Amino acid sequence: MPDTVTLTSPVAGVATLTLTRPEHLNAMTSELVGALHARLDDLGDDPDVRVVILTGAGRAFCAGLDLNGYGAPAATVAPAHGALGVALATQEEIADLVLHLRRLPQVVIAAVNGPAAGGGLALVLGADIRLAAESARFSAAFIKIGVSGCDIGTSWLLPRLIGAGAAHEMMLTGRLVDADEAARRGLVLDVVADEILMERALDEAALVLANSPLGVRMTKETMWASLEISGLAAAIALENHTQVLCLSSPDQHEAVSAFLEKRAPRWQTS
Repeated sequence: MPDTVTLTSPVAGVATLTLTRPEHLNAMTSELVGALHARLDDLGDDPDVRVVILTGAGRAFCAGLDLNGYGAPAATVAPAHGALGVALATQEEIADLVLHLRRLPQVVIAAVNGPAAGGGLALVLGADIRLAAESARFSAAFIKIGVSGCDIGTSWLLPRLIGAGAAHEMMLTGRLVDADEAARRGLVLDVVADEILMERALDEAALVLANSPLGVRMTKETMWASLEISGLAAAIALENHTQVLCLSSPDQHEAVSAFLEKRAPRWQTS
């Protein structure tokens, strides 16, 4: 069987994960979802990788669930739970991808090279930085197949990126949003020609790599956690603890020395 998620290393410190079912627009099956979970597990344990670029093979990023059949979920379901248990296990297996992206210590850049619908949109939302090719299209397509438009974290993530009004309209209609509108709404950071999308993603990765490994990791953890904190005082308390932790790192001292000596820093931590 061909690998449904391929891993490459274009430059030091960067890994690229490519969804690789181009003949099916990289639609999600149990095989692809399981392979993506496995790849994320491997990368989470790799101290040499600091940025992960997530993209799709062919002309799509990810068309969402494969309507020709998902397959059996990896989780073992007791026979007594029947079809409902299988459905819940499948739902949890797919939805946990967004949480998995968030738990990953590395920064995740979504390089959206074409349509990102349903579960594909959710993967984009779960990334830390989002870039789009001109051919990118976005849709909360769940509602188009007769289920709720709120799925895989979309109802929580999308309003926080583009505002409640615009997010609610996307979820209720399931319409296609082109790359330019996505940029205007704040769904993606930048739109570039298709042929330079990966170059743009690598440039963004280089900006991240220029900063200290611990500082970047703590920034990712804190910025996501702060979205779930209800008050300013609690957010500041979390920031204070994070900063004290970073101040104890050799990289903080190296950053100051490099700045004063007008040279590039030499990071030690990962």
